[in-house]
Amino acid sequence: MAAQPALIRRHWRLLVESSVAPERSASVVAPFDGAEIATVDVAGPRHADDALAAAYALYRNRDAWLPLHERVAILDKLGALMTQHRDVLALEAAREGGKPLVDSKVEITRAIDGVRLCTEHIRRDAGDVIPMGTTAAAAGRLAFTQKEPIGVVVAVSAFNHPLNLIVHQVLAAVAAGCPVIVKPASTTPLSCLRIVELLHEAGLPKAWCQALVCGRVVAERLVTDARVGFLSFIGSGEVGWALRAKLAPGTRCALEHGGVAPVIVGPNADHELALTAVLKGGFYHAGQVCVSVKRVYVPRAHARGWAQALADRAKLLRIGDPTDPKTEVGPLIQHGETTRIHQWVTAAVAAGAERLCGGEPLSPSTYPCTVLLDPPADADVSRKEVFGPVVCVYGYDDIVDAFAAANSLPFSFQAAIFTRDLDAALRGFKHLDASAVMVNDHTAFRVDGMPFAGLRESGLGVGGIPHTIDDMRIDKMLVIKSPVL
Repeated sequence: MAAQPALIRRHWRLLVESSVAPERSASVVAPFDGAEIATVDVAGPRHADDALAAAYALYRNRDAWLPLHERVAILDKLGALMTQHRDVLALEAAREGGKPLVDSKVEITRAIDGVRLCTEHIRRDAGDVIPMGTTAAAAGRLAFTQKEPIGVVVAVSAFNHPLNLIVHQVLAAVAAGCPVIVKPASTTPLSCLRIVELLHEAGLPKAWCQALVCGRVVAERLVTDARVGFLSFIGSGEVGWALRAKLAPGTRCALEHGGVAPVIVGPNADHELALTAVLKGGFYHAGQVCVSVKRVYVPRAHARGWAQALADRAKLLRIGDPTDPKTEVGPLIQHGETTRIHQWVTAAVAAGAERLCGGEPLSPSTYPCTVLLDPPADADVSRKEVFGPVVCVYGYDDIVDAFAAANSLPFSFQAAIFTRDLDAALRGFKHLDASAVMVNDHTAFRVDGMPFAGLRESGLGVGGIPHTIDDMRIDKMLVIKSPVL
């Protein structure tokens, strides 16, 4: 393809305002076959300190803040550049992250639309007029609010959507007027680095958006510094909650962790619709999505047949090289994940689950789409986030029991119910522990402007581009007292 030469870059430098030499270089490998794609510079403590110093100096110099019209122009140009390079971006994301090319093309389309959502929101989102004069003490005053950036944003990103997450975390910060430093996942840094370079090409001064690849110690130093105004974290709950406990006083944060998303198939559901949706929602990106379908509750009389029908379809999904346009399910991000998932599946089967398909690694990097029927409630596949291509189906006798089982874990993110009955749908909306309940759709449905929130152990705060931009700003109020009012 014409864009292919842009992919041959073998080494990527730190995008940090620092003269210090990188600590070392690291390989970025394709998860499918382990082939080296490129090398990247790795940052040390000095790079984190220099990046923070540059970003904080920008924030403290209010006269040099980027005005709204400049941010809009930069983001508009970035959207045009991303459109121009969309084939490169999609192929590179597929290579480094393992998401099949067909789905990576959808991701870049969403990412480009996400840039537009950023500009649409900041164009129209103004402050508020605050009522005054409602009491004698408040007479003679006028008050209103305006939006101001919250401060330096540090974004720690995840591997599974290497393009779109950068839009949600980094471009939201740019739209809000915040200097931003991003640490991409070490397994998928190239998509992030390319987006940041395009952002600079679009006209954003380099110090306003810096990117560095680093290890956990340096990342923690970066995140917990007192100069950070806001942390945007997407990743494991173990890491996210630990970092939150170490934030400097006053640093705000948004955490997006994982879930064990439940689906309720109601007694009068359209089973064909449910099967098609669960097949996609459970095995999309090999199940490596925080709201992937993981637990499906089906009336006991239909559970075995329903699970077998899902298994029969799952067997037909094409697993392989994510850059092959025919691939439907790609590899797991690291070989160790294949081993872990197999251990969980094997343990569940030994404890009584019935394996209807899958259950044996295809290669060090690929695991087959696996359907388990009625694994025990205390099995890892039932109570933890598998983050792999495994869907568990459970029979239930009363839908009240299905709601109770769906709500039994300390995770709460998105859930779904399939039914032809409006009252049943509303009952699901009322009783399911979730920030969003999908009716007749899978749990992984998302558009980028909607609120997206992990509750309980699944996260803190509300994602979605407009909501993230709002989190990264404050409402600053001006009160004017005048005898003419």
